[in-house]
Amino acid sequence: MEESLVIAQVRSGNTDAFAVVVEHFQAPIQRYLYRFTGDYELAKDLTQDTFIQAYKSIRKTNSELSLKAWLYRIATNNAYQYYRRKRLISFIPFSSLKKEIEKSIADYAVDTTETMAIQEALFKVPEEQRVCLVLHLIEGFRYREIAETMGISEDAVRMRVARAKEAFRRFYLGGDVR
Repeated sequence: MEESLVIAQVRSGNTDAFAVVVEHFQAPIQRYLYRFTGDYELAKDLTQDTFIQAYKSIRKTNSELSLKAWLYRIATNNAYQYYRRKRLISFIPFSSLKKEIEKSIADYAVDTTETMAIQEALFKVPEEQRVCLVLHLIEGFRYREIAETMGISEDAVRMRVARAKEAFRRFYLGGDVR
């Protein structure tokens, strides 16, 4: 999918072009939001809100827009907004994602007890760092893409991912790991 061509078509009023965007990004964004919220139905709702907001706003965007980063930023902002309203922050139910955790966090997840330990340790990682870590390790974003998504510098992303990894190790293994 050539992003600039699709964006140009959507801007010119071609709704079928936006359908291509939805088809391409809906599953990954919904998966990301599910990991973020831990609630499948909420993730579906936030995904739908993300694409509605994107459709309404795409005509106002820059032509060099990174569609992927922009959509993930909208999704992240929608989730933050939801939690600001609810004053409740919950993150990633890893028990149902054991296979992906094993791939993403090496051999830490051996059984359900390990999976729960991973979930608890990851939940203790500060939210800003946790988001960067999940986008990088699980969603496969490059630092540049995370920077665009989060509206921060690549150096800040590198620092947050490094700190998140260190914090995760410390919380998972217990004690101070350096």
